[in-house]
Amino acid sequence: MSGVLRPQVAIAGAGPAGLVLANVLRRAGIDTCVFEQRSRRAVENHARAGLVEHRVAEYLAKHGLAGPLRRGGTRHGWCDVVVGGERVRVDYGARSGHQHWIYPQQFLVRDLLAALDEVGGTPRFDSPVLGVDLAGPRPRLHGPGFEVESDYVIGCDGARGALAAAFPSGGVQRRYPYDWLTMLADLTDPVEGIRYAVHERGFAGMMPRSGPIGRLYLEVPADEDVLAWPSERMLDQLALRLGTDSARPGIVRIREAGVLRMRSGIAETSRHGRAFLAGDAAHLLTPSGAKGMNLAIADAADLAESLVRCYRTGDATTLDGYAERRRAHAERTLAFSEELLHLLHLPPGAEDPDAELLARLARVNQLAAPGPAAERFAADYVGSGELPLGLPS
Repeated sequence: MSGVLRPQVAIAGAGPAGLVLANVLRRAGIDTCVFEQRSRRAVENHARAGLVEHRVAEYLAKHGLAGPLRRGGTRHGWCDVVVGGERVRVDYGARSGHQHWIYPQQFLVRDLLAALDEVGGTPRFDSPVLGVDLAGPRPRLHGPGFEVESDYVIGCDGARGALAAAFPSGGVQRRYPYDWLTMLADLTDPVEGIRYAVHERGFAGMMPRSGPIGRLYLEVPADEDVLAWPSERMLDQLALRLGTDSARPGIVRIREAGVLRMRSGIAETSRHGRAFLAGDAAHLLTPSGAKGMNLAIADAADLAESLVRCYRTGDATTLDGYAERRRAHAERTLAFSEELLHLLHLPPGAEDPDAELLARLARVNQLAAPGPAAERFAADYVGSGELPLGLPS
């Protein structure tokens, strides 16, 4: 093992939260080092989210990190909800005055890595953080071939990371009574807009990605095995639940498939002395509403602004309130995500599926028509407020 590294800030995890945080800090002159357990190739090719909230895009632009997104992404302001075969368009862009950007997460990660390369902050790949010591005046991290001592350490490497494990246990943990079969597929045409389908056989979804590639979802029983779903069965159920009208592209082939265990959770706290959590390490959301990546970047925005103020003023109290702000934001976001989950899924074993479908159709029609309910839903769906959120003046 070489000598101890002593950056001002050490970050575990090169996902969107860690990379945004590192970029903003290094551009502010704060010595920051990122440690990532995977290879660069694995990080750059890990396909997950695909919708970027307008406020996240604006925050990235403020810091010079949104050029490729704005050149290569597309704007998106509506979704179709198919309930029992009836399709209703919800124009959340018109109701809120804002739109999402369609831009795959792996593209954004590549952009953020390239930007970090430019300022000398290339992460140390293949370097998992295996141990954490928060007892001393300066926290320490260590892994294979490295040891780090810094002013602050940030866990952006998920709920199973070493930093998250060093935090007090507790918080909110939920397991839903279904899972989602998730597929990446080649399509006949690009997906013009999100499609959600509520069906007596279960939820289905079709989400835009890049070009004629889409992310598809099917509700399946909890703890289902992906091997129970050959391609033919997937395609049959997608056609049944999504509908086959001319407004949706056809499916050419399924590229990859897996089962997403539907869970959510919020950590008891995201600050422990000089250690902080952000992104999935602090809260885990389902894909419902496309909030996970956006919430992670909101964490990074809040923490970056707080740390920059701390170093510029020498006043560590600028970091006070981070945990409370992030928990409150996560709770609001989780509540919206669960509202959408309730809308899109019939209760397991519903005695009267037709009545449940009619109730959901009435709700969707309410969200599609002018009125307070539609405006509130649109604002929450597209992402309300500016970043960073709620920082002390």
